[in-house]
Amino acid sequence: MMIDERVAHFSERKPPQPCHRIVRGQLAGADRVHESSEFNGIHRHIVARPRARRPSLARVNAPTTEPAPNSDTLRVAFFGPFGTFTEQALRTQSDLASGELLPMRTVPDVLDAVTNGDVDLGFVPIENSIEGMVNFTLDALAFDHDLVITREVVLDIHLCLAAPAGTELADITDVMSIPVATAQCHRFLREHLPNAAIRAATSTAGAAKAVAEDPTPGLAAIAPRVAAELYGLEVLASDIEDESGNQTRFVVVSRDGAPTATGHDRTGLVVFQRADEPGSLISILQEFAARRINLSNLISRPIKHGGLGEYCFIILAEGHVDDDLMADTMRSLHAKQASVKWFGSWPRADGAAHDVRASADERWREADDWIEAIRRRVS
Repeated sequence: MMIDERVAHFSERKPPQPCHRIVRGQLAGADRVHESSEFNGIHRHIVARPRARRPSLARVNAPTTEPAPNSDTLRVAFFGPFGTFTEQALRTQSDLASGELLPMRTVPDVLDAVTNGDVDLGFVPIENSIEGMVNFTLDALAFDHDLVITREVVLDIHLCLAAPAGTELADITDVMSIPVATAQCHRFLREHLPNAAIRAATSTAGAAKAVAEDPTPGLAAIAPRVAAELYGLEVLASDIEDESGNQTRFVVVSRDGAPTATGHDRTGLVVFQRADEPGSLISILQEFAARRINLSNLISRPIKHGGLGEYCFIILAEGHVDDDLMADTMRSLHAKQASVKWFGSWPRADGAAHDVRASADERWREADDWIEAIRRRVS
């Protein structure tokens, strides 16, 4: 289990009335489930632009089944513009890359397009190996949208410093990029451009585009090499990220549905605490520990409308909603906590199965058979 210390702020306060469109626990003595069609899935098995070159720095899973599009052409919105790492990761998935790719200015714009039915699928970043979880993606999935993750893709990230032709390193006065990218290159900036001003952009490719279109001298961008080439910039320095193992995880989101269990899956949950009392976090974690379910991430996030000190927990756990142990864990959390939201079960990009969990699943099935045999003896 990993707790992201950059964002973790554990609190055991009770949140106010849970937000709409989530699966509710026992409220006022009654066990209720919201009847919204978006959550029926939890109760059942659950303009293309050709590129001259395709990235090779990807470590991805095989394509999984996605919801059928509303037209003959699959429409996929992604965090743009063209030239972003998001586009590179998307193009490693042949079934998605063959559809109509629609770049969006922000991650919320992508999720809005999926929610509104303007596109069939969305493709957005969710985690970086250096900076941790992408909070604006997580928050949007947790609070603003009823979407499910159906796939993940992991891409190796290499950043470069790019500027208009003829620019020297000593000429640079301002560096543009998305804040996550500049944070990943902090050491390079401190050592080589200590006096340069850092300017925020909406994306790494957007930074390259803005620098290419701005005649002001001294501007440079931290961006992917493909974005620098796309927008006619010259690469001044390559691989400037602080850590050589820099990777970003991207996810595919859909309005409903989930791929079937593969044995090497991940499930996303948002848990809102019921009680303002000591031990409420332990009561959540023990549901996973008792069933030998490993957590790959546990993050505390403010619930937005509850004031200071009101937090929920976003959990990524190993397993699938169709697994007996995961389903039983979710059932128990639903009964004991204020509310629980499921936002998908999907195959891990690395295809790895957790041996301890697989063994626990088998023991659980044996125990369930034992109980059923005893119950058949009850007259």
